[in-house]
Amino acid sequence: MQKTRPPRLSDADLSKRLGKKEYFEQLIDLQAVLARIQQAFLFHGLKGVIVLEGWDAAGKGGAIRRISQALDPRSFKVWPIGAPRNYYLNRHYLLRFWERLPPQGAISAFDRSWYGRVLVERIENLTPEHRWRDAYREINDFERMLVADDTRIVKLFFHISADEQMDRFTERLRNPLKRWKLTYEDFRNREKWAETETAVDEMLARTSTDFAPWQVIAGNNKRYARIEAMKAIVARFSEGVDLSPQVLDHKTLDAAGHALDGEQDLIDSLRARTE
Repeated sequence: MQKTRPPRLSDADLSKRLGKKEYFEQLIDLQAVLARIQQAFLFHGLKGVIVLEGWDAAGKGGAIRRISQALDPRSFKVWPIGAPRNYYLNRHYLLRFWERLPPQGAISAFDRSWYGRVLVERIENLTPEHRWRDAYREINDFERMLVADDTRIVKLFFHISADEQMDRFTERLRNPLKRWKLTYEDFRNREKWAETETAVDEMLARTSTDFAPWQVIAGNNKRYARIEAMKAIVARFSEGVDLSPQVLDHKTLDAAGHALDGEQDLIDSLRARTE
């Protein structure tokens, strides 16, 4: 199942940086490709799932905002995942994710995901050890079924250093518009940094598969992280997909020909592409 070595947190070069000019040039290009991918998914009936995990303040939200800017919200949905409600506590942990999977032609992004089972639930002792250990196999089976159902999966873990995280926490304390992002748990979680690293590396080792591989995003520089995340999404979602603009059917072209006076050359050129 794992023919290539799975990624590790230590693989990420946290010194990577991207200048502002290069960042905006690449951002514009990647957003344009994302828009074409969304149109292709709608036309071909494909489905896409983006899984975003990472440290607190690692930049998942900033990446999601840049992705969202490029996509029509009618077929793109972001699911922020927190602690499950009572209804889901009494049912299999994957149920609430099954209910949020995208229909044909759509893309869903999970801001935290089913991997909470082997991360926060493991670290906080919220789930018995034998159950979170079972989850590695369950998650691989779950993702294998999604891929078999023509769903493309991109899994990104945003990695930052402990020092960088504290700098971002400090910024949130100082900025009144960002304080809502900061909680008591954010500081408490830092006490379990080493334990979390162990859990993340085991998660990467056990669930990075050929059909749904993980990619660790070096996140100390926000601009670099956003671009790397978008590159990973574009690469996976565009693989083997025709991104050419949708060709109109003859019925639509016939109606357009009757309605548009003086545009016969345009209608004829579009009709030729369907033949």
